[in-house]
Amino acid sequence: MPRVLHLRTVTGHGGGPEKTLLNSPRFIDSEYELRLAYIRPAGDRKYDLPERAARLGVRLIDVPERGPADPRTLWRLAAAVRGFRPDILHPHDYKTNVLAVLLAKMFRLKVVTTLHGYVTVGGRLDWYYRIDRSAIRRMDHVVVVSDDLLEVVRQIGVPDQRVTLIENAIDAGEYRRRGPVAAAKTRLGVPSGRFVIGAVGRLAPEKGFEASIQALVRLVRDGWNAELWIAGDGDEREHLARLAAELNLSERVRLLGHRTDLIDLYQAFDVFVLSSLREGLPNVLLEALATEVPVVATNVAGVPRLIENGQSGFIVRSGKPEELSAAISLLLGDEPLRLRFAKAGRETIEQRYNFRVRMEKEKRVYDAVLGRTISQPRELPSQSVEPEPPRPPRPQPDRTGTE
Repeated sequence: MPRVLHLRTVTGHGGGPEKTLLNSPRFIDSEYELRLAYIRPAGDRKYDLPERAARLGVRLIDVPERGPADPRTLWRLAAAVRGFRPDILHPHDYKTNVLAVLLAKMFRLKVVTTLHGYVTVGGRLDWYYRIDRSAIRRMDHVVVVSDDLLEVVRQIGVPDQRVTLIENAIDAGEYRRRGPVAAAKTRLGVPSGRFVIGAVGRLAPEKGFEASIQALVRLVRDGWNAELWIAGDGDEREHLARLAAELNLSERVRLLGHRTDLIDLYQAFDVFVLSSLREGLPNVLLEALATEVPVVATNVAGVPRLIENGQSGFIVRSGKPEELSAAISLLLGDEPLRLRFAKAGRETIEQRYNFRVRMEKEKRVYDAVLGRTISQPRELPSQSVEPEPPRPPRPQPDRTGTE
């Protein structure tokens, strides 16, 4: 059976790609044997990938390193290659892309990389990305998760026959609605009559959580009984807490930190908001749709392909809190619209973003790289359309979260 070694660099709990990597083996293990190698800072107390992998029965190689230029990292990965003897290396970030190119030369291996998004810019990262682009041109195949990344790869100079668009997906059986919103809010101690606006993600500038807090200001000012929950860790936590305090919203903005009970949280959200400035195709948006939470999202990367504006959710321009608040207000004031979006979102996940379908596409890439089969036609992006701002909300007499 062919073998694939995934390579990934993380800190703490990792990010969205971990949800894909940790679930991949059980959807492809009848045809490919997968193993994960995680590079992480030595002494990182929040690092929990070995425990999460063990719960899922996934084989994980832990690679602690002392500093970003630790020479032992390459040596440890080389030892992992000798022990596992993979046919394909599959890196997932700029650092492992470079390391994979070196290892491929050492062991004469094929390399398939996945671009999850160029979301952090500035400083020395610009230099890293220049090196990364050089490594990407040397890959046997490049997988991208959104159409904007497809354009990035084309600009780098990778020919179309070596690029495949495979959008993110989730296990629709795991992420599903398990009861009424009102019951979930009661279990989590939400005050009676209050709406819950939910957001999930790493607390970083590109996630745009400032805009969500500023949108909440407008909602409260307009009389909506609502609060904002943000689940996730990151360097922006203190800044966001300070902003909420300055806007007199400390009691209505809940920074929940890293949570392992996201499925339970989704059950309690009246609306899910994605306020990102840059993204690939965010897993958290897929999760919200699968659990039948109506969504408002910014028009970044793969989001316009995922959501049909006005039919399965609202799409607004990034960096526009006034558009976020208008769209959220429209949903809070219209329960039939929330239910319609919830149903349409679930149907989208079941039909287009099921994890089993995604892994079948990835298997075909591996097959083609190894010469086992002729690759199937690649999925090409549709032309995205700039969304119109949501209509001004209609006046509503009841501005509480009563279901």
